[in-house]
Amino acid sequence: MNKFSILALLVFLFCTTLKAEMVNDLKINGNSRISDETIKIYGEIELGKDLSENDLDKILKNLFNTNFFEDVKIKLDKNILIINLVEYPVINQLIIVGEKSKKYKNQIKKIIQLKEKNSFIKSFLSKDIEKIKTLYSSIGYNFSKVDTKIKTIDRNNIDLVIEVNRGEQTKISSINFLGNKSIRSSRLRDVIASEENKFWKFITKNTNLSENLIELDKRLLVNYYKSLGFYDIDIKSNIAELKDTGDAELTYSVEEGKRYTMNKISTNVDPVYDKDLFFPLNKNFKKFIGEYYSPFKVKKLLEEIDELIEFNNLQFTEHNVQETIEGDSINIVFNIFEGAKTLVERINIKGNTITNEDVIRGELILDEGDPFTKLNLDKSIAELKARGIFKQVNYEVIDGSKNNLKIININVEEKPTGEISAGAGIGTNGGSFAFNVQENNWLGQGKKVGFEIEVDQESLSGTLNYTDPNYNFLGNSLSYYVSSEDNDKPDQGYENSVISAGISTSFEQYKDVIANLGLSATYDDLKTLNTASDSLKKQSGSFDEIAANYGFTFDRRNRSFMPTNGSIIGFGQTFPIYADKSFISNRFSSSSYRTLTEDVIGATKFYLVSVNALGDDDVRLSNRKGISSRRLRGFEKNKVGPVDGVDHIGGNYAAALNFETNLPNLLPEDSNTDVTLFLDFGNVWGVDYDDSIDDSNKIRSSTGAMASWMSPIGPMTFTFAQNLSKASTDETQGFSFSLGTTF
Repeated sequence: MNKFSILALLVFLFCTTLKAEMVNDLKINGNSRISDETIKIYGEIELGKDLSENDLDKILKNLFNTNFFEDVKIKLDKNILIINLVEYPVINQLIIVGEKSKKYKNQIKKIIQLKEKNSFIKSFLSKDIEKIKTLYSSIGYNFSKVDTKIKTIDRNNIDLVIEVNRGEQTKISSINFLGNKSIRSSRLRDVIASEENKFWKFITKNTNLSENLIELDKRLLVNYYKSLGFYDIDIKSNIAELKDTGDAELTYSVEEGKRYTMNKISTNVDPVYDKDLFFPLNKNFKKFIGEYYSPFKVKKLLEEIDELIEFNNLQFTEHNVQETIEGDSINIVFNIFEGAKTLVERINIKGNTITNEDVIRGELILDEGDPFTKLNLDKSIAELKARGIFKQVNYEVIDGSKNNLKIININVEEKPTGEISAGAGIGTNGGSFAFNVQENNWLGQGKKVGFEIEVDQESLSGTLNYTDPNYNFLGNSLSYYVSSEDNDKPDQGYENSVISAGISTSFEQYKDVIANLGLSATYDDLKTLNTASDSLKKQSGSFDEIAANYGFTFDRRNRSFMPTNGSIIGFGQTFPIYADKSFISNRFSSSSYRTLTEDVIGATKFYLVSVNALGDDDVRLSNRKGISSRRLRGFEKNKVGPVDGVDHIGGNYAAALNFETNLPNLLPEDSNTDVTLFLDFGNVWGVDYDDSIDDSNKIRSSTGAMASWMSPIGPMTFTFAQNLSKASTDETQGFSFSLGTTF
């Protein structure tokens, strides 16, 4: 260092020392709500020390950063630090007008910077207004207006009034797709959630242009394309035109990329495990080789890996997927390895304003203190979603208080759980009407309560049912029902009154196998009419019955609602514990679904029931089997089969076989209507109390179409049927409809 540099440094240090001044006292002016001591703490002010210009600047910045003060001025005068302040007024109340929804009022208060009991900083206003407009834009209100007013209470307190005018929602006039070479635009419109605005869709919110819906649409499109093998799919959205009328044209740009097949599928198993445990996977891998890539197929294989992990009780085992592109193919490797030995420290549940927390925790496989595995966490979330009382179930896993502990935050969004449905039919001798109302989350306890009533020209019946899915009696649910039925059946030769009650439980016996157990009690007061035959009159009397029942359901459908593949098979039996007329009843049903083409789903359904007397008894009239108009369309309920004179008496056996297929694009896409063709076969036969009765074994058949329309008030189904073959004594029903909605 040269002499000049040394001299310059000494001069600088000398000048700096001169500028520093000892502070022995502090004087603060202008503060009325913020105490002197608080100001000293926030300003980091220490008396009895030398303060330089840099120190004063730091104090100034500290005080401004508190957001307590609109203006701060500082000076030193004869060893006294003088601070002059202008305090921000405090927001006493934050009042939102023009918005009726409590939900959105709370959301506005959450997203803006200005808060009640905090300082009113005017510079925050413009940013907060933009945040509010963005909020409304995300739900379809793209022309909202937001103004603010300030009501002065006193020098230090104000009320902030936010005036909101949502304006008109932006409607989607049309939805277009660009670049979709492999898949029709009409099909892609079915995939997304957004809908074009049509006059009959005045209830649905999906016709409103919404950022949230657009983001959902993009995810749905990506998932759909990837499920067909388009691994590199990219979706972009563009609002082509936003008009003053409130309409918008929504366009999605599609970059499909290549379509890939799955070439090689293998496992990479950590040496700590016996590789033979995972050998059964190889057989399933071979099924998918050569097929188009799909993340859902990969997920299916991961589920099989999870089953093996669970079956072999391999705790703390984790896995991931490695996907490598090779030409037009994707190679898939499942890495299976030992993860960290982590425990669940705490489970937090949020969003359940109606549902009791115990209901949610009752569905969780994981509990606090258990080993943490993603497998059990995913299963728990799946169980919650399956309850049908939540619109969304999300979760996050964060680090706990120690390295080996995890905290699970579960957030649920509840949905309307009430259901109302009604149906009607027009037949040979009049009409029928059915009405059902059900609440699936009674008192927030996850319990189901329902009531059903059915009326036609001959009968009136009502049933009250109650299900507690969390009872854990032999399984996971307990159900009760009480029903009453009054029948006046001149076409069947009798009238009766039936009162019954029952209790049942269901539980998963094995994977995809649900077991059912039940007990019922019935009182039947049966009277035959004067016009009845002598054989039929012998059926008169009062009957008491206590019966037990069991059953199994094997469900391998890809989804329970509108399945596209898979099957469901059910078997059950009812037998007497005590009965005036002993009998045993059997039931069998199966449904199989198959995707025939991209848009065409075929279904085959079979139904068989039987009832047989035990000992010398006959099956009493009201226990005999008939067939419903739902299984044999085109015929009235229980008006098919054996006839005693002019009376339909039912049979010992009933069976139906149904073939169904949908017709895509039969009606204009914007009609929001699906059409299904059907071909039904069925019969009722067998009479045990009188061998002389004419028991026609003629197979009944019908064909027709069902139109399902998503109406403004809920889904409606219309059924039109034409008989192909029938007996002269059968009574027909050419038209029926049903309506359902939620609340």
